[in-house]
Amino acid sequence: MESDLGTPASSKARYIFFFLPSLQLLPPPSLITKMQIKEDLNPVLLGILHCFMWLYDIIIFIPWFFLSGASERQRRAKRVKAKPLNDDPSNPFRSVDSFHSLASSLYPGCDTLDKVFKHATDLFKKKGCLGTREVLSEEDEIQPNGKVFKKVILGKYNWMSYEEAYMSASQFGSGLAALGQKPRSNIAIFCETRAEWIISAQACFMYNIPLVTLYSTLGGPAIAHGLAETEVTHIITSKELLQSKLKSILPQVPLLKHIILVDGSSTQQTGYPSNITVHSMAAVQALGAKQVNKQSSPLPHDIAVIMYTSGSTGIPKGVMISHSNIIAGITGMAQRITNLGETDTYIGYLPLAHVLELSAELVCLSRGCGVGYSSPQTLSDQSTKIKKGSKGDASELQPTLMAAVPEIMDRIYKNVMSKVATMSPVQRSLFCVAYNYKMKQISKGSTTPLCDRIVFCKVRKLLGGKMRVLLSGGAPLSAATQRFMNICFCCPVGQGYGLTETCGAGNITEMYDYSTGRVGAPLVCSEIKLKNWEEGGYFNTDQPYPRGEILIGGPNVTMGYYKNELKTKEDFFVDKNGQRWFCTGDIGEFHSDGCLKIIDRKKDLVKLQAGEYVSLGKVEAALKNLPIVDNICAYANSDQSYVIGFVVPNQKELLKLAGKKGAQGSFESLCNNSAMEREVLRMLVESPAAATLEKFEIPAKIRLVAEPWTPETGLVTDAFKLKRKELKSHYLEDIERMYGGK
Repeated sequence: MESDLGTPASSKARYIFFFLPSLQLLPPPSLITKMQIKEDLNPVLLGILHCFMWLYDIIIFIPWFFLSGASERQRRAKRVKAKPLNDDPSNPFRSVDSFHSLASSLYPGCDTLDKVFKHATDLFKKKGCLGTREVLSEEDEIQPNGKVFKKVILGKYNWMSYEEAYMSASQFGSGLAALGQKPRSNIAIFCETRAEWIISAQACFMYNIPLVTLYSTLGGPAIAHGLAETEVTHIITSKELLQSKLKSILPQVPLLKHIILVDGSSTQQTGYPSNITVHSMAAVQALGAKQVNKQSSPLPHDIAVIMYTSGSTGIPKGVMISHSNIIAGITGMAQRITNLGETDTYIGYLPLAHVLELSAELVCLSRGCGVGYSSPQTLSDQSTKIKKGSKGDASELQPTLMAAVPEIMDRIYKNVMSKVATMSPVQRSLFCVAYNYKMKQISKGSTTPLCDRIVFCKVRKLLGGKMRVLLSGGAPLSAATQRFMNICFCCPVGQGYGLTETCGAGNITEMYDYSTGRVGAPLVCSEIKLKNWEEGGYFNTDQPYPRGEILIGGPNVTMGYYKNELKTKEDFFVDKNGQRWFCTGDIGEFHSDGCLKIIDRKKDLVKLQAGEYVSLGKVEAALKNLPIVDNICAYANSDQSYVIGFVVPNQKELLKLAGKKGAQGSFESLCNNSAMEREVLRMLVESPAAATLEKFEIPAKIRLVAEPWTPETGLVTDAFKLKRKELKSHYLEDIERMYGGK
């Protein structure tokens, strides 16, 4: 493991931390101050003291190593975690924990999602299940540039018990039936992540109503496409989304009859087509409590969810997910997260329409965890909607579990490192020493409680201070960011790999595995094989590691695409043993311990004019963590000989660079300054990150863009994956200029 922070400047600080293993088990606190060696000590005395400390370290090391559990953690980290059937790399790789048969259920007899939730409710009746913060006040805050930001002050979390959540879901499902919603007839949910979302989902599972999920950031045409294709008559949404997005497309969905607002009144509102009735969720629940309708229990292979993808490669596709698919997926995830149980609290803020968040919350609810709700705008004390001086959701909730996409982790990494850069030389040196020391220790399976308490405690408190597992998914996580999160947040960072088409399940790194850049062994619910891709030059006979297109098989592989048989046949198949498989389009390699590394993606590979293959994702991953870069999109044409790039620069870093170069103007004007483009390109080309790329992979020209890419702009998905097609259309004139030399 290599450091991202360089060599520490202070030799004095180095001595403090070099002998920290000796301090972690039994010496008195006073000994710590004695080890702060002064540079003006007599050289002979200094040598004697060094010798004494070396002997002390050797004496203490052996009992410390075994009593701290480091040897067991090291053994588990190095063990073989998966292997191919019959030791043939062309065969599927399976976890050694499910080598002879794949796991498909959490609890005996619980083969549908309603049974899983009922089982959890019976076990954890009075335990806090769903938590929501009270809004104490709201106000508008005018920024120096004239923009108005809405700020909130939030109170404590109010909790609904498992028993109360189950009753609310049951009543809501009964109320939907009273409104004419039939079993096996689709219903849509178009709503932000909140407790009402998961209650609605559980209600649909109980009454065998397929739930159509749509991202709240989708544009009007995509929303209309999903609603029309699934022929829904009922939709669950919020007041804000109804007014901002749904209302304008209602004429395009003539079958829609009922709109249920999770946060509104049941009074009929004006301005809607005559065939549409607006209800509140509370009114539907009251109707269900009064007019109890018998549940229509689902079968394991009934559709539970039709989840529309984020549309990163075109029109969103509806993935049909059965009850048994989801249960198999969450079974695999639950097995990989150690000691998951009722003492855990999960913070939910990612879109529940995304398979990562939905599966994470269902895993937690199956094991008795509490789920506290948040949003990207209120997550931390520094989040955009939190009034200065008040607590963000993580500080109030103090979660132990969290799922995140790399974009969010990259932001945390850059923000903390920018603060480190402003520290005094002594503080910065101490941080670097502690960082480098801890990185060395965790690679051995060791813990560093003194470093954690003295150096990293403030960083850890950014997410509440009690985080024990962070799970990253949705896109590749850079090695630098993963190491940083491991070290500074004092907990394992598991990188996961899965797709909507596999219920988000595929691989998750084990909690003891602190290697970076890999996604771990296959989960116990799935198996993975590598298919040769001749055009790209990837073969499962490659040495030292077998490589190829990743195919995922198992009970978590979904039923296909809704009303799209052609695409289903293209991406899914069933083998001679009846096993269902999905072709991911990603390229991976299996390491000797059975862990998978994603090394490419078919759609990201572009062949340049001279015949070289460029992986756009590889270029972006290499350059994205530079301080000057907030986001980057690499682009290449097959009839051209070089790569170009679009860079969203970090505003603070760009203004600092402009000051050094004597350039003046606003952030927007600097982004349109050709001299600044050349300076930023020079920084990219000369960076250590560029040294990891081939010469032909490094962008030859770039365009600085002031507009950040958010899901609202339509240029990235809700998981912040680049929408290459939309980005190409958006910047077409710039592409033509950079390739035409204009």
